[in-house]
Amino acid sequence: MFGFRIHREGYVSLLITLVFCAGVVLLVNHFAPIWATYIALFLCLILFGLILQFFRNPVRTIEKLDDSIVYAPADGQVVVIEETFEPEYFKDKRLLISVFMNPLNVHANRSSIGGTIDYYRYHPGKKMVAWHPKSSTENERTTVVINNGKSKILLRQIAGSVARRIVCYLKEGQRVEQGSEMGFIKFGSRVDIYLPLDAKVAVKLQDIVVGNKSVIAYL
Repeated sequence: MFGFRIHREGYVSLLITLVFCAGVVLLVNHFAPIWATYIALFLCLILFGLILQFFRNPVRTIEKLDDSIVYAPADGQVVVIEETFEPEYFKDKRLLISVFMNPLNVHANRSSIGGTIDYYRYHPGKKMVAWHPKSSTENERTTVVINNGKSKILLRQIAGSVARRIVCYLKEGQRVEQGSEMGFIKFGSRVDIYLPLDAKVAVKLQDIVVGNKSVIAYL
């Protein structure tokens, strides 16, 4: 069942937007004709609505809890499926699946499997477009490794050219449940999922996936 709520990362942004819009409407109302006030009010409502929808955080329940099933950690489009070398943690070949989030997608990120956090790092970096091949290693990013007791997967939150803040709530040694909140990336971004080479992929390039709902792969 899908529910609607606002992510806590959006509270300050929404308050700032509301104060800004109120100030603009009051100024226009004071110095300009009434028709200009209506236009300003309309434009401000559109702006507030865009910010509001960006920080939406739907309630997503997983239909089948199973840590051998890798669910999508984010809403978006599958833009990469390939074997590649993972240089930070595994230091060997892994199966990479990347999900690109545009500014209209839900930007809350979720734990694809349950398990123990074996590794966490935050890396400051560049602001290249999130679909650029080098964004995975050169952009601002976080790296999280989840161990389900039998397999490990690596999730990497990557900032894009518009994103200006990555939030990750996980810590090393922490136990996480499948589908629980992992973090949030503001304004356009990407999440990479590194899987064992023998994982069975359940998506295709250009597929649209939904966090906690779409199955990415089977371990």
